[in-house]
Amino acid sequence: MSRPTDVREPENAEPETPERHSAPGRRMRLVYDGELELIDKRQESEARRELSARGIDLDQGFALQVGDQWNHGSEVLHRLTLLDTRSGVFNQLMYRLFASPQRAARLYPGLKACRNALLRLCRIPPIDNLRR
Repeated sequence: MSRPTDVREPENAEPETPERHSAPGRRMRLVYDGELELIDKRQESEARRELSARGIDLDQGFALQVGDQWNHGSEVLHRLTLLDTRSGVFNQLMYRLFASPQRAARLYPGLKACRNALLRLCRIPPIDNLRR
């Protein structure tokens, strides 16, 4: 999967607010469990140490930093959905499911349970970042 070069706001997006967009030059970081070249939460990093110090359990979801603020779990899914385009069936489905923060919060525990079950089936150990 390649990195997007042009991130556009979805059509009919929510109004602009300081919370939704970071100022130019502010960094945005995503901590996830996967193979993309972002920040792999299974590897030691400044982000992982900061999240651990804040008590954020990386076994319970991925994290997104916008400026100085960290988001975790369903809030990340919701925010990333708003950043994506609605082109294609998959992106349209993701937008319909997760554009509402309340719906994202209701659906996220089931998605997390499926992920954790799959990791157990594949014998992939937990990250345990809060116990180290």
